[in-house]
Amino acid sequence: MIRSELEKLIAEKRACVGVVGLGYVGLPLIVEFCLKGFTGIGFEVDTKKAADINNGRSYIVDVPDGNVKQCIGSGKLSATTDFSRLAECDVVIICVPTPLRKTKDPDMSFIMSAGGQIKKYMRRGQLIILESTTYPGTTDEVLLPMFKSAGFALDEDFLLAFSPERVDPGNPQFQTHNIPKVVGGVSKDSTDVAARLYGSIVDDVHAVSSARVAEACKLWENTFRAINIGMANEMARLCNALGIDTWEVVRAAATKPFGFMPFYPGPGIGGHCIPLDPHYLSWKARQHGFDSQFISLAEKVNSGMPEYVVELAASALNKNRKALNGSKILILGVAYKRDIDDMRESPALSIIDMLRARGADVVYHDPFVSEITFDHAYTIGDAEPLKNSELTDDLLRECDCTIICTEHSEIDYRKICDLAPLIVDTRNALTEEIRNGSSAKIVRL
Repeated sequence: MIRSELEKLIAEKRACVGVVGLGYVGLPLIVEFCLKGFTGIGFEVDTKKAADINNGRSYIVDVPDGNVKQCIGSGKLSATTDFSRLAECDVVIICVPTPLRKTKDPDMSFIMSAGGQIKKYMRRGQLIILESTTYPGTTDEVLLPMFKSAGFALDEDFLLAFSPERVDPGNPQFQTHNIPKVVGGVSKDSTDVAARLYGSIVDDVHAVSSARVAEACKLWENTFRAINIGMANEMARLCNALGIDTWEVVRAAATKPFGFMPFYPGPGIGGHCIPLDPHYLSWKARQHGFDSQFISLAEKVNSGMPEYVVELAASALNKNRKALNGSKILILGVAYKRDIDDMRESPALSIIDMLRARGADVVYHDPFVSEITFDHAYTIGDAEPLKNSELTDDLLRECDCTIICTEHSEIDYRKICDLAPLIVDTRNALTEEIRNGSSAKIVRL
Protein backbone atom coordinates (compact mmCIF):
# COMPACT_ATOMS: atom_id res chain seq x y z
CA MET A 1 0.00 0.00 0.00
CA ILE A 2 1.12 3.56 -0.69
CA ARG A 3 0.60 4.45 2.98
CA SER A 4 3.05 1.87 4.28
CA GLU A 5 5.57 2.69 1.54
CA LEU A 6 5.60 6.37 2.41
CA GLU A 7 5.62 5.75 6.17
CA LYS A 8 8.72 3.60 5.80
CA LEU A 9 10.50 6.22 3.68
CA ILE A 10 9.63 8.91 6.23
CA ALA A 11 10.66 6.83 9.25
CA GLU A 12 14.02 6.04 7.66
CA LYS A 13 14.40 9.63 6.40
CA ARG A 14 14.82 8.37 2.87
CA ALA A 15 11.86 10.39 1.60
CA CYS A 16 12.85 13.14 -0.82
CA VAL A 17 10.91 16.28 0.10
CA GLY A 18 10.16 18.83 -2.61
CA VAL A 19 8.98 22.34 -1.69
CA VAL A 20 7.42 24.52 -4.38
CA GLY A 21 8.06 28.18 -3.54
CA LEU A 22 11.08 29.22 -1.47
CA GLY A 23 9.76 32.33 0.24
CA TYR A 24 9.08 33.13 3.89
CA VAL A 25 7.27 29.80 4.31
CA GLY A 26 9.00 27.45 1.90
CA LEU A 27 12.65 28.18 2.63
CA PRO A 28 12.50 27.75 6.43
CA LEU A 29 10.46 24.58 5.90
CA ILE A 30 12.81 22.84 3.48
CA VAL A 31 15.88 23.83 5.50
CA GLU A 32 14.27 22.29 8.60
CA PHE A 33 13.66 19.03 6.72
CA CYS A 34 17.25 18.96 5.49
CA LEU A 35 18.69 19.74 8.93
CA LYS A 36 16.71 16.77 10.26
CA GLY A 37 18.28 14.43 7.70
CA PHE A 38 15.87 14.46 4.75
CA THR A 39 16.90 15.22 1.18
CA GLY A 40 15.17 18.33 -0.08
CA ILE A 41 14.64 19.90 -3.49
CA GLY A 42 13.43 23.48 -3.59
CA PHE A 43 11.51 24.61 -6.66
CA GLU A 44 11.56 28.27 -7.66
CA VAL A 45 10.59 30.32 -10.71
CA ASP A 46 13.06 33.01 -9.61
CA THR A 47 16.47 31.99 -10.94
CA LYS A 48 18.27 34.39 -8.58
CA LYS A 49 16.69 32.84 -5.50
CA ALA A 50 17.58 29.36 -6.68
CA ALA A 51 21.17 30.47 -7.33
CA ASP A 52 21.42 32.15 -3.92
CA ILE A 53 20.35 28.96 -2.16
CA ASN A 54 22.73 26.79 -4.17
CA ASN A 55 25.52 29.20 -3.23
CA GLY A 56 24.67 28.95 0.46
CA ARG A 57 23.03 32.36 0.76
CA SER A 58 19.75 33.01 2.51
CA TYR A 59 17.46 35.93 1.65
CA ILE A 60 15.06 35.21 4.53
CA VAL A 61 15.77 36.85 7.90
CA ASP A 62 14.77 33.75 9.90
CA VAL A 63 17.08 31.40 7.96
CA PRO A 64 20.79 31.93 8.74
CA ASP A 65 23.28 31.59 5.89
CA GLY A 66 25.04 28.98 8.01
CA ASN A 67 22.05 26.65 7.96
CA VAL A 68 21.74 26.93 4.18
CA LYS A 69 25.47 26.32 3.72
CA GLN A 70 25.29 23.29 6.00
CA CYS A 71 22.41 21.78 4.02
CA ILE A 72 24.05 22.50 0.66
CA GLY A 73 27.45 21.25 1.85
CA SER A 74 25.99 17.97 3.09
CA GLY A 75 24.29 17.40 -0.24
CA LYS A 76 20.88 17.36 1.41
CA LEU A 77 19.54 20.52 -0.24
CA SER A 78 19.41 21.80 -3.79
CA ALA A 79 17.30 24.48 -5.46
CA THR A 80 16.14 24.40 -9.04
CA THR A 81 13.92 26.02 -11.64
CA ASP A 82 13.54 22.65 -13.39
CA PHE A 83 10.12 21.37 -12.36
CA SER A 84 10.68 18.02 -14.06
CA ARG A 85 12.60 17.10 -10.91
CA LEU A 86 9.24 16.90 -9.11
CA ALA A 87 9.24 13.28 -10.30
CA GLU A 88 12.17 12.64 -7.93
CA CYS A 89 10.16 13.69 -4.87
CA ASP A 90 8.24 11.40 -2.56
CA VAL A 91 6.65 14.39 -0.87
CA VAL A 92 5.69 17.65 -2.60
CA ILE A 93 4.70 20.64 -0.45
CA ILE A 94 3.14 23.71 -2.08
CA CYS A 95 4.20 27.02 -0.46
CA VAL A 96 3.24 29.61 -3.07
CA PRO A 97 1.61 33.04 -2.55
CA THR A 98 -2.17 33.42 -2.46
CA PRO A 99 -2.82 37.12 -3.10
CA LEU A 100 -6.09 38.90 -3.77
CA ARG A 101 -7.30 40.30 -7.05
CA LYS A 102 -8.20 43.99 -7.27
CA THR A 103 -11.78 42.92 -6.60
CA LYS A 104 -10.65 41.39 -3.25
CA ASP A 105 -11.46 37.92 -4.57
CA PRO A 106 -8.95 35.06 -4.14
CA ASP A 107 -6.23 34.83 -6.77
CA MET A 108 -5.66 31.10 -7.19
CA SER A 109 -3.26 31.41 -10.12
CA PHE A 110 -0.14 30.46 -8.14
CA ILE A 111 -1.79 27.37 -6.64
CA MET A 112 -3.15 26.39 -10.04
CA SER A 113 0.27 26.84 -11.64
CA ALA A 114 2.00 24.77 -8.95
CA GLY A 115 -0.71 22.11 -9.18
CA GLY A 116 -0.31 22.02 -12.95
CA GLN A 117 3.44 21.42 -12.68
CA ILE A 118 2.91 18.66 -10.13
CA LYS A 119 0.27 17.02 -12.33
CA LYS A 120 2.63 17.17 -15.32
CA TYR A 121 5.40 15.24 -13.54
CA MET A 122 3.32 13.25 -11.07
CA ARG A 123 4.09 9.61 -10.39
CA ARG A 124 2.63 6.92 -8.17
CA GLY A 125 3.66 6.98 -4.53
CA GLN A 126 3.67 10.70 -3.77
CA LEU A 127 2.26 12.64 -0.82
CA ILE A 128 1.17 16.14 -1.89
CA ILE A 129 0.53 18.82 0.72
CA LEU A 130 -0.80 22.34 0.26
CA GLU A 131 0.42 24.90 2.82
CA SER A 132 -0.62 28.10 1.03
CA THR A 133 -3.45 29.88 2.84
CA THR A 134 -6.70 29.52 0.95
CA TYR A 135 -10.46 29.17 1.33
CA PRO A 136 -12.02 26.01 2.82
CA GLY A 137 -12.53 23.46 0.09
CA THR A 138 -9.54 24.28 -2.11
CA THR A 139 -7.70 21.01 -1.53
CA ASP A 140 -10.84 18.92 -2.16
CA GLU A 141 -12.37 21.01 -4.93
CA VAL A 142 -9.33 22.21 -6.89
CA LEU A 143 -6.30 19.97 -6.35
CA LEU A 144 -7.99 16.58 -5.90
CA PRO A 145 -9.88 16.69 -9.25
CA MET A 146 -6.74 17.97 -10.96
CA PHE A 147 -4.65 15.00 -9.88
CA LYS A 148 -7.46 12.51 -10.46
CA SER A 149 -7.78 13.78 -14.02
CA ALA A 150 -4.20 12.62 -14.60
CA GLY A 151 -5.35 9.06 -13.96
CA PHE A 152 -4.20 8.73 -10.35
CA ALA A 153 -6.40 7.31 -7.59
CA LEU A 154 -6.42 8.74 -4.07
CA ASP A 155 -5.01 6.34 -1.43
CA GLU A 156 -3.92 3.93 -4.15
CA ASP A 157 -1.57 6.14 -6.14
CA PHE A 158 -1.18 9.33 -4.12
CA LEU A 159 -2.11 11.04 -0.86
CA LEU A 160 -3.28 14.64 -0.48
CA ALA A 161 -3.45 16.92 2.57
CA PHE A 162 -3.54 20.51 3.75
CA SER A 163 -1.36 21.90 6.53
CA PRO A 164 -1.57 25.66 7.11
CA GLU A 165 1.68 27.54 7.29
CA ARG A 166 2.30 29.32 10.57
CA VAL A 167 5.23 31.69 10.38
CA ASP A 168 5.98 34.88 12.25
CA PRO A 169 8.87 36.57 10.44
CA GLY A 170 11.47 38.03 12.77
CA ASN A 171 10.24 36.10 15.83
CA PRO A 172 13.24 34.26 17.33
CA GLN A 173 11.10 32.45 19.91
CA PHE A 174 8.75 30.65 17.52
CA GLN A 175 10.15 29.05 14.38
CA THR A 176 9.34 25.99 12.29
CA HIS A 177 10.36 23.30 14.77
CA ASN A 178 8.41 24.58 17.78
CA ILE A 179 5.22 25.93 16.17
CA PRO A 180 2.45 23.30 16.43
CA LYS A 181 1.43 21.95 13.02
CA VAL A 182 -2.21 21.39 12.08
CA VAL A 183 -2.74 18.68 9.45
CA GLY A 184 -5.89 17.60 7.65
CA GLY A 185 -6.05 15.17 4.73
CA VAL A 186 -8.70 14.46 2.13
CA SER A 187 -8.56 10.87 3.39
CA LYS A 188 -7.55 9.21 6.65
CA ASP A 189 -4.38 7.78 5.14
CA SER A 190 -3.47 11.23 3.85
CA THR A 191 -3.92 12.76 7.31
CA ASP A 192 -1.95 10.05 9.08
CA VAL A 193 1.02 10.07 6.71
CA ALA A 194 1.20 13.87 6.54
CA ALA A 195 1.09 14.00 10.35
CA ARG A 196 3.91 11.47 10.53
CA LEU A 197 5.95 13.53 8.07
CA TYR A 198 5.61 16.78 10.03
CA GLY A 199 6.19 14.89 13.27
CA SER A 200 9.71 14.30 12.00
CA ILE A 201 10.56 18.01 12.16
CA VAL A 202 8.16 19.72 14.59
CA ASP A 203 7.50 19.16 18.28
CA ASP A 204 3.71 19.00 18.14
CA VAL A 205 1.34 17.89 15.36
CA HIS A 206 -2.42 18.30 15.66
CA ALA A 207 -4.35 16.13 13.20
CA VAL A 208 -7.90 17.16 12.25
CA SER A 209 -10.67 15.30 10.48
CA SER A 210 -10.39 16.89 7.03
CA ALA A 211 -8.52 19.31 4.80
CA ARG A 212 -11.48 21.71 5.06
CA VAL A 213 -11.08 21.91 8.84
CA ALA A 214 -7.37 22.65 8.48
CA GLU A 215 -8.07 25.32 5.84
CA ALA A 216 -10.74 26.95 8.03
CA CYS A 217 -8.43 26.80 11.05
CA LYS A 218 -5.85 29.01 9.37
CA LEU A 219 -8.43 31.58 8.32
CA TRP A 220 -10.00 31.61 11.77
CA GLU A 221 -6.60 32.34 13.35
CA ASN A 222 -5.86 35.35 11.17
CA THR A 223 -9.42 36.64 11.06
CA PHE A 224 -9.37 36.60 14.86
CA ARG A 225 -6.31 38.84 14.78
CA ALA A 226 -7.70 41.13 12.09
CA ILE A 227 -10.96 41.69 13.98
CA ASN A 228 -9.25 42.33 17.31
CA ILE A 229 -6.70 44.69 15.76
CA GLY A 230 -9.63 46.48 14.14
CA MET A 231 -11.23 46.85 17.55
CA ALA A 232 -7.93 48.19 18.98
CA ASN A 233 -7.67 50.69 16.12
CA GLU A 234 -11.21 51.89 16.68
CA MET A 235 -10.58 52.23 20.41
CA ALA A 236 -7.43 54.26 19.66
CA ARG A 237 -9.41 56.69 17.53
CA LEU A 238 -12.06 56.94 20.26
CA CYS A 239 -9.44 57.53 22.96
CA ASN A 240 -7.85 60.19 20.77
CA ALA A 241 -11.21 61.95 20.43
CA LEU A 242 -11.72 61.79 24.19
CA GLY A 243 -8.22 63.00 25.01
CA ILE A 244 -7.24 59.73 26.69
CA ASP A 245 -3.85 57.98 26.33
CA THR A 246 -4.61 54.85 24.27
CA TRP A 247 -1.51 52.98 25.37
CA GLU A 248 -2.11 53.63 29.07
CA VAL A 249 -5.62 52.26 28.66
CA VAL A 250 -4.51 49.04 27.01
CA ARG A 251 -1.72 48.53 29.55
CA ALA A 252 -4.26 48.88 32.34
CA ALA A 253 -6.72 46.49 30.68
CA ALA A 254 -3.93 43.92 30.16
CA THR A 255 -3.48 43.59 33.94
CA LYS A 256 -6.70 41.54 34.04
CA PRO A 257 -5.55 37.92 34.32
CA PHE A 258 -8.60 36.44 32.62
CA GLY A 259 -11.06 37.33 29.88
CA PHE A 260 -8.81 39.85 28.14
CA MET A 261 -6.06 39.54 25.53
CA PRO A 262 -4.21 42.74 24.59
CA PHE A 263 -4.16 43.83 20.96
CA TYR A 264 -2.49 47.05 19.94
CA PRO A 265 -3.40 49.77 17.45
CA GLY A 266 -1.17 50.85 14.60
CA PRO A 267 -1.07 52.62 11.25
CA GLY A 268 -2.84 49.70 9.55
CA ILE A 269 -2.20 46.01 9.09
CA GLY A 270 0.49 44.48 6.90
CA GLY A 271 2.11 41.22 5.90
CA HIS A 272 0.81 38.51 3.64
CA CYS A 273 -1.69 36.95 6.05
CA ILE A 274 -3.76 39.28 8.20
CA PRO A 275 -4.75 41.84 5.53
CA LEU A 276 -5.64 39.10 3.02
CA ASP A 277 -6.85 35.95 4.77
CA PRO A 278 -10.16 37.32 6.11
CA HIS A 279 -11.12 38.12 2.51
CA TYR A 280 -10.71 34.44 1.59
CA LEU A 281 -13.14 33.52 4.37
CA SER A 282 -15.67 36.23 3.56
CA TRP A 283 -15.48 35.37 -0.16
CA LYS A 284 -16.28 31.73 0.59
CA ALA A 285 -19.05 32.84 2.94
CA ARG A 286 -20.66 34.86 0.14
CA GLN A 287 -20.69 31.78 -2.06
CA HIS A 288 -22.97 30.23 0.55
CA GLY A 289 -25.16 33.29 1.01
CA PHE A 290 -23.60 34.29 4.34
CA ASP A 291 -22.75 37.90 5.15
CA SER A 292 -19.67 38.02 7.41
CA GLN A 293 -20.28 41.41 8.99
CA PHE A 294 -17.51 41.38 11.61
CA ILE A 295 -14.90 40.67 8.94
CA SER A 296 -16.17 43.47 6.71
CA LEU A 297 -16.26 45.99 9.55
CA ALA A 298 -12.75 45.12 10.74
CA GLU A 299 -11.42 45.46 7.20
CA LYS A 300 -13.06 48.88 6.90
CA VAL A 301 -11.51 50.10 10.16
CA ASN A 302 -8.05 48.67 9.49
CA SER A 303 -7.87 49.86 5.88
CA GLY A 304 -8.84 53.35 7.04
CA MET A 305 -5.92 53.71 9.45
CA PRO A 306 -3.33 54.99 6.92
CA GLU A 307 -5.68 57.86 6.01
CA TYR A 308 -6.24 58.56 9.71
CA VAL A 309 -2.46 58.77 10.27
CA VAL A 310 -2.15 61.23 7.38
CA GLU A 311 -4.91 63.35 8.93
CA LEU A 312 -3.11 63.30 12.29
CA ALA A 313 0.02 64.61 10.57
CA ALA A 314 -1.91 67.24 8.62
CA SER A 315 -3.70 68.46 11.75
CA ALA A 316 -0.46 68.62 13.74
CA LEU A 317 1.26 70.57 10.95
CA ASN A 318 -1.70 72.94 10.76
CA LYS A 319 -1.31 73.72 14.46
CA ASN A 320 2.29 74.64 13.65
CA ARG A 321 0.97 76.99 10.93
CA LYS A 322 2.19 74.71 8.16
CA ALA A 323 0.35 73.03 5.30
CA LEU A 324 0.82 69.38 4.41
CA ASN A 325 1.29 70.51 0.81
CA GLY A 326 4.96 71.41 0.53
CA SER A 327 6.01 70.03 3.92
CA LYS A 328 8.89 67.58 4.15
CA ILE A 329 7.79 64.36 5.85
CA LEU A 330 10.11 61.64 7.17
CA ILE A 331 8.68 58.13 7.43
CA LEU A 332 10.51 55.99 9.99
CA GLY A 333 10.13 52.32 9.08
CA VAL A 334 8.44 50.98 5.96
CA ALA A 335 8.51 47.22 6.66
CA TYR A 336 5.19 45.91 7.92
CA LYS A 337 6.66 44.91 11.30
CA ARG A 338 9.75 45.59 13.33
CA ASP A 339 13.23 44.24 12.56
CA ILE A 340 12.42 42.55 9.23
CA ASP A 341 12.63 43.62 5.59
CA ASP A 342 9.18 42.42 4.50
CA MET A 343 7.08 45.22 2.98
CA ARG A 344 4.12 43.13 1.82
CA GLU A 345 0.90 45.10 2.36
CA SER A 346 2.78 47.53 4.62
CA PRO A 347 0.55 50.44 5.68
CA ALA A 348 3.60 52.73 5.36
CA LEU A 349 3.33 52.44 1.59
CA SER A 350 -0.25 53.71 1.65
CA ILE A 351 0.72 56.52 3.98
CA ILE A 352 3.55 57.60 1.67
CA ASP A 353 1.23 57.43 -1.34
CA MET A 354 -1.45 59.56 0.34
CA LEU A 355 1.09 62.10 1.57
CA ARG A 356 2.59 62.51 -1.89
CA ALA A 357 -0.88 62.79 -3.42
CA ARG A 358 -1.46 65.77 -1.13
CA GLY A 359 1.75 67.51 -2.15
CA ALA A 360 4.13 66.46 0.63
CA ASP A 361 7.82 65.87 -0.02
CA VAL A 362 8.34 62.40 1.47
CA VAL A 363 11.57 60.66 2.45
CA TYR A 364 12.01 57.51 4.50
CA HIS A 365 14.52 55.69 6.67
CA ASP A 366 14.45 51.95 7.27
CA PRO A 367 17.62 50.01 8.17
CA PHE A 368 16.20 46.89 6.51
CA VAL A 369 14.83 48.33 3.25
CA SER A 370 17.14 50.00 0.72
CA GLU A 371 14.48 50.99 -1.83
CA ILE A 372 10.72 50.91 -2.23
CA THR A 373 8.71 50.86 -5.43
CA PHE A 374 5.03 51.52 -6.02
CA ASP A 375 2.48 49.72 -8.17
CA HIS A 376 1.17 52.34 -10.59
CA ALA A 377 -2.17 50.56 -10.73
CA TYR A 378 -2.78 51.21 -7.03
CA THR A 379 -1.03 54.57 -6.66
CA ILE A 380 -2.88 57.88 -6.33
CA GLY A 381 0.20 60.05 -5.82
CA ASP A 382 3.70 60.18 -7.22
CA ALA A 383 4.61 56.59 -8.10
CA GLU A 384 8.32 57.27 -8.35
CA PRO A 385 10.46 54.84 -6.30
CA LEU A 386 12.19 56.02 -3.14
CA LYS A 387 15.62 55.15 -1.81
CA ASN A 388 16.48 54.85 1.85
CA SER A 389 17.77 58.08 3.43
CA GLU A 390 20.51 58.10 6.02
CA LEU A 391 19.10 59.12 9.40
CA THR A 392 21.30 62.16 9.98
CA ASP A 393 20.83 64.93 12.52
CA ASP A 394 20.30 67.40 9.68
CA LEU A 395 17.54 65.24 8.15
CA LEU A 396 15.67 65.04 11.44
CA ARG A 397 15.91 68.79 11.96
CA GLU A 398 14.89 69.79 8.45
CA CYS A 399 11.81 67.53 8.18
CA ASP A 400 8.61 69.29 9.19
CA CYS A 401 7.11 66.05 10.52
CA THR A 402 8.42 62.57 11.34
CA ILE A 403 5.95 59.68 11.28
CA ILE A 404 6.96 56.48 13.06
CA CYS A 405 5.29 53.67 11.10
CA THR A 406 7.51 50.75 12.17
CA GLU A 407 9.39 50.69 15.48
CA HIS A 408 12.68 49.05 14.44
CA SER A 409 14.75 48.35 17.54
CA GLU A 410 18.03 49.78 16.23
CA ILE A 411 16.66 53.32 15.75
CA ASP A 412 17.69 55.83 18.42
CA TYR A 413 14.31 57.20 19.46
CA ARG A 414 15.77 59.52 22.06
CA LYS A 415 17.67 61.26 19.29
CA ILE A 416 14.44 61.46 17.29
CA CYS A 417 12.78 63.23 20.24
CA ASP A 418 15.73 65.58 20.67
CA LEU A 419 15.98 66.69 17.03
CA ALA A 420 12.64 66.26 15.26
CA PRO A 421 10.29 69.24 15.68
CA LEU A 422 7.07 67.25 15.18
CA ILE A 423 6.51 63.49 15.57
CA VAL A 424 3.50 61.29 14.90
CA ASP A 425 4.06 58.03 16.77
CA THR A 426 1.78 55.22 15.56
CA ARG A 427 3.59 52.41 17.42
CA ASN A 428 4.19 53.71 20.94
CA ALA A 429 7.91 53.73 20.15
CA LEU A 430 8.34 56.89 22.22
CA THR A 431 7.88 55.65 25.76
CA GLU A 432 7.29 58.02 28.63
CA GLU A 433 10.96 57.77 29.60
CA ILE A 434 12.05 58.74 26.09
CA ARG A 435 9.49 61.57 25.83
CA ASN A 436 10.47 63.18 29.11
CA GLY A 437 12.33 66.42 28.54
CA SER A 438 11.71 66.43 24.79
CA SER A 439 10.91 69.74 23.14
CA ALA A 440 9.31 68.01 20.15
CA LYS A 441 5.59 68.22 19.57
CA ILE A 442 4.50 64.55 19.80
CA VAL A 443 1.20 63.17 18.56
CA ARG A 444 0.49 59.56 19.59
CA LEU A 445 -2.04 57.19 18.12
